Amino acid sequence: MLSVADGSESVVLQPSRPAALLAALLLNANSVVSVDFLQRVIWGEETPAQGKSALHSCVLRLRRLFGKYGIAGNMIEAVPGGYRLTADADTLDLVRFRELLDAGYATGEPEAELRLLREALALWRPPLLANVPSDLLHRDELPKLQEEWLRAIERVFDLELECGRHREALADIWSTARAYPLHERFTEQLMEALDRAGRRAEALAEYRRLKSYLAQALGVDPGSALQRLELAILRGRSAGGQEAAAARRPSVPAPAPGADGPHGADPAAGEPVDGGRVLDALVGAGLLEEGPHGLYRVHELLRVFTRAAAARGDGAPAPEPSAPPLPASASARTGHPTSTDPQRPGAAGLHPTEA
Repeated sequence: MLSVADGSESVVLQPSRPAALLAALLLNANSVVSVDFLQRVIWGEETPAQGKSALHSCVLRLRRLFGKYGIAGNMIEAVPGGYRLTADADTLDLVRFRELLDAGYATGEPEAELRLLREALALWRPPLLANVPSDLLHRDELPKLQEEWLRAIERVFDLELECGRHREALADIWSTARAYPLHERFTEQLMEALDRAGRRAEALAEYRRLKSYLAQALGVDPGSALQRLELAILRGRSAGGQEAAAARRPSVPAPAPGADGPHGADPAAGEPVDGGRVLDALVGAGLLEEGPHGLYRVHELLRVFTRAAAARGDGAPAPEPSAPPLPASASARTGHPTSTDPQRPGAAGLHPTEA
């Protein structure tokens, strides 16, 4: 919101031509703004016949407004070809905002940079230019302002993750990702924070949510960075590190040395492996997700692997994969019937994104 303050009092300007004029001068502070540009800001493409005189009248009204709040009238200078408004970090929040950003980006120290960026963001009072009636400024200038703001927020979230404060930052990242779904980096940061907090299923759900939104709104898929992150989370190799991934996997007892039977089998030697352990590993890797009524949701990545393995074996088309048969021990553990029950549907009929 565009406002004027005298140190103790702040007044939000009413939508008017002087407000549009002031916004144009402030967005280009300390630079000459041409008469033609200012006329188009105020009147659009329908500039009045006496456009220069009308513009001069708006400048006089603006100077009187400045005088009312004790602001020096010579801040707006008439110069050859247009007008110039002089401002610094003490008189214009936008100048202060940019100075804080530059200082933060130059520190090279995460905590100091985070402090400066948060101080800069505290200066913003959205919605931006809401009381400025100018189609030209909203079309051409507002997107650039929003991009500066979004880049600063994105950097703040990067620093929070870098400093290991993913849990503390989750609420802010979540609300921002929801408000700006087309800014995919926010969803990427949200997925990273959720995964590091041990909430992998929710991280993958955020990817599916955005994918559905983009398909409906634009007919496109998420970008390559998000696709790589989804795959990394599925494999347990995301930015949280191998240690975090290992901590999230179901614990499987190590086989005793010289043990007989399936628990002591060597998969590399082609010996049989306990089916329950295979099922646990697939669920832990995110390739299978246990659903209601003993069904398992199959991720598309497992389907791809199965087809590829079948194609390498005999060249024949691969059938749709089902959930691995549950051995008696696993059936007793989960309370679900084994896959030999002919009345129980398999996982092959479920889409990987079904809830």
